[in-house]
Amino acid sequence: MWHLLEPLHAVHYYAPEAFAEAAALGYDVTERWPGYFAWRAAALGPVGAERVASAFYSFSPAMVGRYVPAVWSVAPPAEVLAARLRAVDRTYRTLLGEEVLAGDGIAEAADLARRAALAAPLAGRPLAAAHAELPWPDAPHLVLWQAATILREHRGDGHLVALAAAGLDPVESLVSFAAVGAAPEATFASRGWSAAEWSAARDRLTARGLLAPDGTATDAGRALRAEVEARTDVLASAPWTTLGPTATTRLAELLGAPWLTVIGSGLLPSENTLGIGKV
Repeated sequence: MWHLLEPLHAVHYYAPEAFAEAAALGYDVTERWPGYFAWRAAALGPVGAERVASAFYSFSPAMVGRYVPAVWSVAPPAEVLAARLRAVDRTYRTLLGEEVLAGDGIAEAADLARRAALAAPLAGRPLAAAHAELPWPDAPHLVLWQAATILREHRGDGHLVALAAAGLDPVESLVSFAAVGAAPEATFASRGWSAAEWSAARDRLTARGLLAPDGTATDAGRALRAEVEARTDVLASAPWTTLGPTATTRLAELLGAPWLTVIGSGLLPSENTLGIGKV
């Protein structure tokens, strides 16, 4: 379900329509990050860098501090949230067209996804809770996007619980993820950690027996990462248990339909696998 829902949410981080809306608010769109931090953190309110770094986890606090709280001096969170919804609306209309958006499939998928999102436990899930508190839009395609957003942040919040339980701090979570071959180390450079910080994390993981001297994962390291993913799945299961197997299967069928999978077709694998539920 994560693989089916994630593109519905994440496409707006890359869509030209989102960059246009960010530019209209006054953000510098010559790079991705001002808009990204504003889009994703706005539901939390005008928070500072420490709270955003805590919720986003894998980003270097120093990198977060370059953009937060400065993004709120460009536009307050309420304006950012309104622009984000406009960006999603424009993006979906571009990708799917009016006929699909008016069809029964979108409406049914939106209803099922919303039911799942409403069943997501929110205790200890700051990003999921922040998005669950937002008013629901009227249009079915925007309901679908918001439900996908709540569900992906719910899963992502749980993933951070699993990482912490495994004793993996933010930079170690990326180093260990790269070590099992999830993505090349260069993919994670966007998270802002220095070479010295990355090297120190590798040394810590090597001392724990999780990495070999060449930086690849040991059997213990692979087992720990597998445990993290399994725990993440368990922590993400409540919405689907509540929705039930029949309705979940039906939603999967709808999300796998050709008219909807086009939304994910423009996301490169490296862009869409930066961490479970955490773009």
